[in-house]
Amino acid sequence: MKQQAGALLSSIRIERGSDRKISVQLYMALREIILTGGLGVGRRLPASRTLAKEIGVSRTTVIDAIDRLVSEGMLVSRVGAGTYVSDVLAQPEGGKQAQSPPKEAQAKPQLSERFTTALENFAPRQRLPHKSQAFITALPALEAFPMTHWARISARHLRGNRDEIMGYGPPQGLDRLRRSIASHLNAARGIKCRPEQIFVTGGAQQAFSILGRVLLNSGDKVWYENPGAIGAGNALVANGAQLVPVPVDGDGLDVERGSQLAPDFRLAFVTPSHQQPLGHVMSLPRRLALLDAARSANAMIVEDDYDGEFHFSDRVQPALKSIDTQDRVIYVGTFSKTLFPSIRLGFILSPDSLVPVFDQVFTSWISGPSTATQAIVSDFMDEGQFATHIRMMRRLYKARYDVLMQASKALPATIQVQPTRSGFHTTAFLDRRVDSAALVAQARERNVITAPLARYCLTPVEQNALVLGFGSAKPDDIQTGLRILSGLPALDI
Repeated sequence: MKQQAGALLSSIRIERGSDRKISVQLYMALREIILTGGLGVGRRLPASRTLAKEIGVSRTTVIDAIDRLVSEGMLVSRVGAGTYVSDVLAQPEGGKQAQSPPKEAQAKPQLSERFTTALENFAPRQRLPHKSQAFITALPALEAFPMTHWARISARHLRGNRDEIMGYGPPQGLDRLRRSIASHLNAARGIKCRPEQIFVTGGAQQAFSILGRVLLNSGDKVWYENPGAIGAGNALVANGAQLVPVPVDGDGLDVERGSQLAPDFRLAFVTPSHQQPLGHVMSLPRRLALLDAARSANAMIVEDDYDGEFHFSDRVQPALKSIDTQDRVIYVGTFSKTLFPSIRLGFILSPDSLVPVFDQVFTSWISGPSTATQAIVSDFMDEGQFATHIRMMRRLYKARYDVLMQASKALPATIQVQPTRSGFHTTAFLDRRVDSAALVAQARERNVITAPLARYCLTPVEQNALVLGFGSAKPDDIQTGLRILSGLPALDI
C-alpha cells in the first residue's frame, strides 16, 4: 500500500452553509495554521488528493487553496517531492518559525489624540434592527418604492458609455445631478441656489464628517439639540467638536438657553423641519433668533433636513436655509429617506462664501459616490418620478400616521402618543414612573422594536418617552404593535 505522507490537518472545519467559498475557507484555515506554528518551517503538507479526502472537499478546491499560498510565498512546491512550508517564515534568530505573539503581548495601535478623545465621548449607539416593522425609526416604506421605473432607468444607463459608467466622475458630484438637486430645492423647499453650491456626498454622515473637518478645531463648541440625532453628533465629535447640549421645546432649539451655555459657539446643529427625535417643527421666531445668535457669535449653522419632504400639515415651514440672508446656514440633504438607505447618497448645499473651500476639498481628497448611481437619480428626478414618489409617500405616511393616532386612543393613560406634522416617526410620552428601558426590553421580546428617548440624549432630560417609527410599518402592524405595547407589564403601575 502506498504511504500517505504529510501532516495531519484534521482540525480544519468547512462550513457548508457559509457565504464564503470553500476554497477561501480552506486557504484561510491553512494560512492560520502556518502563521500560528501548527505547521513548522519545512513541514510537508499531505498530497492534494489525500487532503481533499480527509476534509471532504474536491481536489480542485485543495489545489486552488495551495496555489494561493504558494503565490504568497508561504508554501513551496517541489516537483516530485510535494509541498512544504516555506523557510521564508523562519526567524533569523534560531531558525524558529514566525509566530503571532500572545494577544496580551501584542502592542496596541497608537491612535491620534483627537480620535482617542472622540472614543471617550461618542454617544452610545446600539444599532437597532433595520427591517420593515413596528416601530422601527429612520426606515422609509421600502415596499412602496417604484422599482419598475428605477430598473428601467438603471438598465438604460448600464448600457451606456463605459467611461462614464465605470470611470472617475467629477469629485464635486455629477453636474446634471447637481442641477437636478438645485432645481428641486428651489421648487420644493423654497431655497434659491445654484448647482455650483451643491456638493454630492456618500450620504449625510459623510457630509457631517466633512463639515466637522472643514469648520472645527479641537474643542470648538457646537450647540447640539438635546435630545438629538446620534450619528451626526458622533461625526462631529470625531472631528474635535465639544457638543453643548441645548434643550429643545415645542418651538425647537432653545436659543436663549444656548446663548447662556455657550455664547462663543462655533457651530449649531439643528433639525428644524422635524426635530430628531421629538418631532417638533421649529417656529419662525425661533429660527430668526437662531440666525441672529449665529451672526452675533460669527458662527455657522448646519441644517439637517433629513425628512422634511414628508410634511402632511397645512402649515408648512420653509427650510431654515430659505430665510438665511447672511450665508450662515449650511444645508445637508439625503436620499436615504426620500429613496432608500442603501443608495448612500447625500449632499451639502454650501453658502457662497464656502464654495471655493469645498471645491478645493472635494477636488483634493474626496471621492464621490458612483457616477452611475448619480446619473440614475438625476434622471429619476428630471423625468418627474421623484416628485411623483414624494407625493405618494406623503399620502402613505399620512395614512399610517392617522392609523397610529387612532389606535393610540386605546392605550393606557401611562403612555400618550404625541401628534406630529411631518416625517415618519413621533414620540410617545410615558408616565414618569414607567421604566422606559424595561418597557423597550419587554416589547423587543414580543418582536416590537422601539427606542427610549434617553438613547438620543447627551444629558438627561425631563421627558420620559419612547420614539415610534411608523413609516415602514403597515397599518395592521401598527395596530398590533400598539396592542402589544398596551399590555406590557412595565405600563401597569
